[in-house]
Amino acid sequence: MTRPLSGKIALVAGATRGAGRGIAVELGAAGATVYCVGRSVRGALASGAHRTETIDETAERVTAAGGHGIALRADFTQEAQVRAAFEQVQAAHGRLDVLVNDIWGGEAFMRFGTPFWEYDYGFLPTMLERALMTHIWSARYGVPLMLPQRSGLVVEVTDGGTPDVAVGSFAYRGMLWYDMIKNAVIRMAFGMGEELKPHGITALAITPGFLRSEEMLDLFGVTEANWRDATAQEPHFIASETPHFVGRAVAALAADPAVFAKTSSWGLSDEYGFADLDGNRPHWGRHFAQHVLGGEE
Repeated sequence: MTRPLSGKIALVAGATRGAGRGIAVELGAAGATVYCVGRSVRGALASGAHRTETIDETAERVTAAGGHGIALRADFTQEAQVRAAFEQVQAAHGRLDVLVNDIWGGEAFMRFGTPFWEYDYGFLPTMLERALMTHIWSARYGVPLMLPQRSGLVVEVTDGGTPDVAVGSFAYRGMLWYDMIKNAVIRMAFGMGEELKPHGITALAITPGFLRSEEMLDLFGVTEANWRDATAQEPHFIASETPHFVGRAVAALAADPAVFAKTSSWGLSDEYGFADLDGNRPHWGRHFAQHVLGGEE
């Protein structure tokens, strides 16, 4: 089996579950050594965690897929821990080839349907710290590990569309602060890309579609085996995708020596020809444009 990322070093911040786990595993399937960063490890879940997934499990899946998974516990809201994490990578390998920033951590603060003037502003500093500052600290300490070899890929995981996809970056995400943060991540990727071009490093934002994450499957009371049953509750779930789909998108980008700003899992499936775990090629942008923006239910 061809493993185009053999010998490459990757770090996925937010690899405990969801898109981060899918990305880590698919980078491993392409042969990379993947540092799986998160706060929950076996026997010591993150403070306040309501899920049981751990970075140990993710690292094991990376290795089982053909790569080398390394669980690295760190809280990326804490600058000192971010710096220490990248120092560990530097000491072991002397470089970093792929950096993925997928930390979110704002689920508990989402209040769709609540006007911004009625939102509990006590939540906002924590949401900004988790969903934006973590990305800023990660880029601050991760990118310098790419500069000496004048190559690398920085991926900012966002949601709801970026400028070159059908959903459109200015399609409102349904809640002011969520919309603002996700657009800030897109703009961060754009700005980093501009400054990193002279150094041979690519930075871009990528969006998965309607994600069949562990939490989403639990919310609908289904598993990956019978996920289509959830369409009785949410018809748009028919166009959903596993976390591995966006993972394969990132792996394809990382393996492309001519990588440039392609920014959606479905668009990259068209570009590179990969499919989801079940062999399907869901296209959330097309579905969203037709059935949501187009007004169909």
